[in-house]
Amino acid sequence: MIDLNINTPALLFPAITLLMLAYTNRFLALANRARQLHGEYNAGAREKHVVKQIKNLRSRLNLIRYMQGFGVLSFLCCVLCMYIIFRGWSAVAHIVFAASLFLLLVSIVLSLVEIFQSTRAIELELSDIEELDKSNIFNDIFKGE
Repeated sequence: MIDLNINTPALLFPAITLLMLAYTNRFLALANRARQLHGEYNAGAREKHVVKQIKNLRSRLNLIRYMQGFGVLSFLCCVLCMYIIFRGWSAVAHIVFAASLFLLLVSIVLSLVEIFQSTRAIELELSDIEELDKSNIFNDIFKGE
């Protein structure tokens, strides 16, 4: 087994902190957009695309909640792992550090899912412009317009 020292879990601190900052920024942007859409909905704009956007925002907010939760759990496991290493419990430290990495992985995968949902939200926003046709990266690269 690879020997863990106290610096190993400490290496994850900056990465997890930056991820949490990015998640918080995404949450704040979504909260502002949710307030804006809620205002439009209450003002009588009950079009189909507004309702779909609100449903999309609700789903994305739930994803961000779980992203943040798994990120915090990963951070807590890092701190716990450092304490366990300090106590000299090497076998337990490996397990806790592996749990921290797994929780961080889950958080990042949820972030990827949320990114895909956010692109769907933008497509909903632009869906009322009929002149825009569906495009993908290959059309954008090879079309040359």
